[in-house]
Amino acid sequence: MENSVITVRGLCKSYKKQEVLHDFSLTVERGHICGLIGPNGAGKTTIMKILAGFFFPSSGELELFGSPDNLDGSRARMSFMIEQPIISGSMTARQNLEYIRYLRGYPDEKRIDEILELVGLAKTGKKHANKFSLGMKQRLAIGMALLPKPEIMVLDEPVNGLDPEGIVEVRQLIKRMQEEWGVTVLISSHLLSE
Repeated sequence: MENSVITVRGLCKSYKKQEVLHDFSLTVERGHICGLIGPNGAGKTTIMKILAGFFFPSSGELELFGSPDNLDGSRARMSFMIEQPIISGSMTARQNLEYIRYLRGYPDEKRIDEILELVGLAKTGKKHANKFSLGMKQRLAIGMALLPKPEIMVLDEPVNGLDPEGIVEVRQLIKRMQEEWGVTVLISSHLLSE
């Protein structure tokens, strides 16, 4: 079985005449947590948007799960949390997950309980998401991305704006996803300490 799940070679991306990525290469192995570290504006989000299929590279090669073919099919095995997660503040954590389950056509209702437990929101009950702390919202967004059982999760700055306690909670959650569920994680941050 191919151990590399994301391979990028010589990736370049330009917007009009501004080059934002130049000859970027990366390999992410199955079951690992890999970090993209760099200052704001370094191109981390652009890389993630190319992986998600939102942007096309100007040049370079992309392979997902060991193949450059059927990238859309490969992306169906991945989940992405890029920029602001879409959470309905007027719904509970469970209702937000139910909504995503419905939209994605995912039949397993029991998975919602598993996810709520994993992300530490099982006891939020009828509390609406607009009353959640920023850390709770980030954990809910990660839970929403976990719902379809992705093999790879791509998380863009998941601790951005969190207080120290929220940062620790999200770090622990990412580690649990990798250890307990075998999810490969590509995470970006502008903080070297991450």
